[in-house]
Amino acid sequence: MASGLSSRALFLSINNSNNNYPQHHCSQTFCFSFEESRRRRRRRVSRSRSFSSLPLSLSTSNRVSSPSSRPVLCQSSSTDLDVAVQAGQDRLLKVPVSRIRNFCIIAHIDHGKSTLADKLLQITGTVLKREMKEQFLDNMDLERERGITIKLQAARMRYVFKGEPYCLNLIDTPGHVDFSYEVSRSLAACEGALLVVDASQGVEAQTLANVYLALENNLEIIPVLNKIDLPGAEPDRVVREIEEVVGLDCSNAIRCSAKEGIGITEILDAIAERIPPPKDTAERPLRALIFDSYYDPYRGVIVYFRVIDGTIKKGDRIYFMASGKDYFADEVGVLSPNQLQVEELFAGEVGYLSASIRSVADARVGDTITHYSRKAGKSLPGYEEATPMVFCGLFPVDADQFPELRDALEKLQLNDAALKFEPETSSAMGFGFRCGFLGLLHMEIVQERLEREYNLSLITTAPSVVYRVTCVNGDTVECSNPSILPEPGKRRLIEEPFVKIEMLTPKDYIGPLMELAQDRRGEFKEMKYITENRASLTYELPLAEMVGDFFDQLKSRSKGYASMEYTFVGYKESELLKLDIQINGDSVEPLATIVHRDKAYAVGRALTQKLKELIPRQMFKVPIQACIGSKVIASESLSAIRKDVLSKCYGGDISRKKKLLKKQAEGKKRMKAIGKVDVPQEAFMAVLKLEKEVL
Repeated sequence: MASGLSSRALFLSINNSNNNYPQHHCSQTFCFSFEESRRRRRRRVSRSRSFSSLPLSLSTSNRVSSPSSRPVLCQSSSTDLDVAVQAGQDRLLKVPVSRIRNFCIIAHIDHGKSTLADKLLQITGTVLKREMKEQFLDNMDLERERGITIKLQAARMRYVFKGEPYCLNLIDTPGHVDFSYEVSRSLAACEGALLVVDASQGVEAQTLANVYLALENNLEIIPVLNKIDLPGAEPDRVVREIEEVVGLDCSNAIRCSAKEGIGITEILDAIAERIPPPKDTAERPLRALIFDSYYDPYRGVIVYFRVIDGTIKKGDRIYFMASGKDYFADEVGVLSPNQLQVEELFAGEVGYLSASIRSVADARVGDTITHYSRKAGKSLPGYEEATPMVFCGLFPVDADQFPELRDALEKLQLNDAALKFEPETSSAMGFGFRCGFLGLLHMEIVQERLEREYNLSLITTAPSVVYRVTCVNGDTVECSNPSILPEPGKRRLIEEPFVKIEMLTPKDYIGPLMELAQDRRGEFKEMKYITENRASLTYELPLAEMVGDFFDQLKSRSKGYASMEYTFVGYKESELLKLDIQINGDSVEPLATIVHRDKAYAVGRALTQKLKELIPRQMFKVPIQACIGSKVIASESLSAIRKDVLSKCYGGDISRKKKLLKKQAEGKKRMKAIGKVDVPQEAFMAVLKLEKEVL
């Protein structure tokens, strides 16, 4: 072959020599590859992308039509998958507002949301096959280890439907009840939602909660039955469950298997066809809703937002309406799912913004972004403030790490708007913070993120709730820490928070779950059969009884089949007491707890026995007492370390021995009067762990 032959001619000759394919197919294959490489080179050279930029054809004989005009029949064949991939690589090209779709995926935990999101990204060509990995949008190691979604994630996709390119903005949401605040923020930025239900498990507690959240936001809901490839799948039964329990019309529900790739094209078609587009309000003054943000050590605060009205360009001077701060937009782009820069974003689009924001308080979730020179008349409603349900103390093991802990909490609060904290001082553990969480899992995740992402060593106190105390003079005090509880003579009553809990369970486990709820001071409200074999139990019980191991016990007694969802209903008066721990007559404030009268003795006995094992013996007898006011309800004592003062008396008169014993007793009495007992840090840690188990 001639040495001057170009690589293009060489490629053509090789393709044409293959007799298995017709001539026109080979030329089209070559054209597609050459055009793709030219387009990629052009993107690297210039970041600006125009509305009308289309790939150039090489010649009249070898022209390939643009992806938007090519008909899409079914994206299961290899040719049509190539079309989808080509459309996905053009996802930065603009489309009219009428062809933008903003949607999220909602479901109960472990019903296949993340797997479905992965498959949507792959089918639309947003993520290439070689870059694909399981739980692609779950970018935290903690999410991958536990197999759960903790943070909402956004991704922009491009899909061709009936010959027209559509821009699909996906927001993947968590499924656990503790992260429902993340779900509510996602729903506010969307017009539609995919309701994913496991075809073998059916409707579960968080399924209902998510549907109600979506209906409150007036979203178009598309029911999707996932995991239909499993041997135990019963899609017909689950369809009836959804219609009876949720009240959704499932005549057009989509049956799919995200793992096997069944029904994915039908889901994409339904998104394009059934979810309404956002309103075209590009001419109005800019209003953009911040739905998430995080702190980058090099670029400052990165803001994720949905443009509701107007447009935003790179270089615009923007104004945050709640904080009153203004910045210049250094970088504007979209999440696809990695950050890709664009010149401009219009009403209806979802993107990110970098403006060298160094203070984490300047750009909060729920704030409204507008132009500095053309401010909007009214800010967006934003989000309802999250109400913490569970509280605990976070203290650094090393006291020198207190400033680092404060900075870490501020940065983490930017990424997790449901986290609340305030400074706290403990005589045993020094300076720390009293933190509020939405639930026990939320508390556990925050602690692990602080330790992993910010290299902190932390001590966590036992979880508690906020009690409301009405004093004799009529004042009301909210108390989350036993140390600030008013004295018994000054308080008239104590109220504790109650939650309404709904447990969905197979009928075989109704008895054990009713016993569990009643043991936790639950008040029975309702029982109804959802289907022939599944029932719903509704109880009202104190939140303090649920922040322990209630969820673990629920799963244990139902062999993993039951699920639960709870909502706060208000405060009710209860017989609550402050249980003090006294060591050698001195009250140890960090070990004090607020307990119900019926549980006071059991908790007091467990704490005193544990402390007896952990506190080292002294030269004098040390009493350990659990007290309610001045009344001792449980007591243990550490026997003194006794020196044998009679060892040198190998004989002689008994009066000599009595004199030595009397002198020793007087010394021990004097030592007990002035001596102090140091409770080691290990004892505090062990008792705090015990409180988590007993309370």
